[in-house]
Amino acid sequence: MRRLLYVHVFVCCLGMAHPFCPSQCTCVFHGRTDGTGSRSVLCNDPDMSDVPVNVPVDTVKLRIEKTMVRRIPTEAFYYLVDLRYLWITYNSVSSVDTASFYNLKVLHELRLDGNMISVFPWESLKEMPRLKTLDLHNNRITNVPNEAIPYLLNITYLDLSSNKLATLPSDLMDIWPPFNGAPISTNVSQKVVLGLQDNPWFCDCKISKLIELSKMSGTLVVLMDLLLPCSGPENLAGVPFQRAELDNCVKPSVMTSATKITSPLGSNVLLRCDATGFPTPTLYWTKADGSLVNNTVQESPGEGVRWSIMSLHGILHKDAGNYSCKAKNVAGNADAIISISVAGAIGTTILPPIEPEPTSQSTTFTPPTDTPTSPITTSTVLPRTSTAVVPKKTKTTTISTILQKGPLKQAKPQQGGNGRKLAADEKSKKSDASQSVKDLKIVEETADTAVLLWTADGLPNDAPLTVVYSPYDEDDIKRTLETNAGRGKVLLEGLSSGMRYSVCLVATGSAAGKDPCIDFYTLDNVEDGGQSPFFIIISGIACALVVSLIALLVYKILALFCTGHSTASDEEELEKDSYVKFETISMKQRTLNSHPTEFWARRATNESEQMLLCSRSSTDSQMTYKSDSSRTEYLC
Repeated sequence: MRRLLYVHVFVCCLGMAHPFCPSQCTCVFHGRTDGTGSRSVLCNDPDMSDVPVNVPVDTVKLRIEKTMVRRIPTEAFYYLVDLRYLWITYNSVSSVDTASFYNLKVLHELRLDGNMISVFPWESLKEMPRLKTLDLHNNRITNVPNEAIPYLLNITYLDLSSNKLATLPSDLMDIWPPFNGAPISTNVSQKVVLGLQDNPWFCDCKISKLIELSKMSGTLVVLMDLLLPCSGPENLAGVPFQRAELDNCVKPSVMTSATKITSPLGSNVLLRCDATGFPTPTLYWTKADGSLVNNTVQESPGEGVRWSIMSLHGILHKDAGNYSCKAKNVAGNADAIISISVAGAIGTTILPPIEPEPTSQSTTFTPPTDTPTSPITTSTVLPRTSTAVVPKKTKTTTISTILQKGPLKQAKPQQGGNGRKLAADEKSKKSDASQSVKDLKIVEETADTAVLLWTADGLPNDAPLTVVYSPYDEDDIKRTLETNAGRGKVLLEGLSSGMRYSVCLVATGSAAGKDPCIDFYTLDNVEDGGQSPFFIIISGIACALVVSLIALLVYKILALFCTGHSTASDEEELEKDSYVKFETISMKQRTLNSHPTEFWARRATNESEQMLLCSRSSTDSQMTYKSDSSRTEYLC
C-alpha cells in the first residue's frame, strides 16, 4: 500500500510539472481565465488492446471507445483521484474485476455500454460512493442478484436495456417509490430513470411490481420505454406490461386478533396475526424501533395462508409499545400494528434487617448447651409475604417468623424483682399463645379446594390469624390468607388434584415454632384419569350387546351345520313333489271367433304327469300376453 502511495505522489508531481498524453489517446485541457480548468482524455485507437496506465492525473473525464480492450484490470484507475466521468463504451470488454474501480471516490458517471459483459461485479460500486449514473445497456447480463440491491440505493440513472434479463429480484423495486413507502413528490431532482427495454422478460409474480409500475403515472420512477412486452409464458408472449394479467399472484393481506391490548404487569401475552396471499407470504414481527422479535412461531396450514404467534412472558413496563406483524411475498408487502399497554405497578415490601441473611437452603442454629430447647431451623424468605412457615416434617422445631434481632443468644437473667416479673410475664405470654389455637383439621377435600377448621381458645374473635399453605416440601411457593380467630374455618382454593399439602395457622404473638400445622391430600380429578359412573354404565351396556350378538351368530352357524346333512334327502323329496317339468315351450296363435287375439304358450305333457293349475287361469293352463283389451292372466 505504501508503494502505491509513493507511485501516486510521483505521478502527480510529474503530471503537474510536465503534462503528457498517452500515445494512442487525445488529451484536451479546458482552461479558464483564472488559470484553472479540467482535462479530458479520449482513447479510440482501434489497435489499443489494454487500458492506458499513463493518463494525466488531473483528468476529469476519460473515454475509451471502439478499441480492442477486453479486460479492465485491478486498480486500473486508482491514481485518477479527480476522475468524474468514465466511459468505456463499445469495446470488447468481457471481464471486469471487483477492484477495477478502486479509489474512484468522486466518480459520478460510469458507462460500460456496448461491451460483452455477462457478469458485472456489483460489489465494486462501493468504491464509487458518489456514483449517480450507471449505464450497462447492450451487454450480455443475465442476472441482477439480491446482493446488488444495497449498492444501487444512490443510483438515479440505471440502464439495463438490451441485455438478456428475464427477471429481476422483487426487492429491487422496494428501494424506489412508491414501493419503499416514501411520499410521492413531483420534484424532478428526485426522479429515477430506468432503462429495461429490449430484454426477454418472463412475466410472472417475480416482476409483478415492475408490471405494476408500468401501469402507474406520475411516479418518481420513470421508464425509458413504457411498452415493455412479455416474452413468456406462452399465454402472455407479446403482451405489453400494461395489459398483462398475472395468474396466482396476490399481494399479502394481514389480519390481527386485536389492535390494542392492555395486560396486567407480570402476565403472559400471546399475539397472533394471519396473512393471506399468493405465493404464500412469510411473516415476521418487529418492535417500534424496527428490531426483530425472536420468540415467535408460524405455520402454513395451506397454500396461500400463514399464521404467526408472538409470545411475551412475564410482561414488564419496558415491553409496552407497538409491535408490527409484517407479511411479504414477491407480489408485495403488508403489515398490521398491535399496541400493548401494561397496567399495574411493581409492589415492593421493605423488610427489616435480617441477620443472618437467609439463603435458598435452610440453616440450622444450635443454641447454647444450657438452653433447654431443640435445634431451630430458619425457612426461606419469600417475596410479598410477611410470614414464612415450614410445615413440621420431623421432630425438629421450625420458626414461623423471620428472625429480626440477629443471632440467637442466651438470655441473661435480670437483677432484682423487676427482672423476675418480666421473665414471668414472658413465660405467661408464650404459654397463652401456645394454647390459643388448637384442633386443626381438614374437611370437605375436593380436587382443588379444602376447608380448614380450628378452635380458638382464649383469643378474641377479631384476633388476626394468618393461614399459610403450600405443597408438601415446596416452601418456595407458599400462599397466605388473612382471617380472624372467630371465623373458625377458611376455604383453601387453587389447589392441585392428588397432591399432598401442608397448612399452618399463625397467631399474632405466638411463640417461635409453636404454630399448629397439619398435612392433607386433595382428591384425584375424575376427569383427568378416573372413570365416571356414566362411562361404566355405557361400557356395561355395550358389552352386553356384543355378547348377545356373538351368541346369536354362534346359534346361526350351528343351525346351518345341522341342516347340511339332510340336503340330499331334501332334493329327492323335492323331485317327487314336482308337478311340472318344463321341457319345451311352443308359441301358438289362438283364435276366437276367427280372429287372432293373443299369444299363448302350451307344454306337451304325458298322462302320468300332473298338471299344475294356477289361480285365475283357464283349465288348460293357457297363458296369454297382456293387451289393451284383455286382463292379466297368471301362470305358475
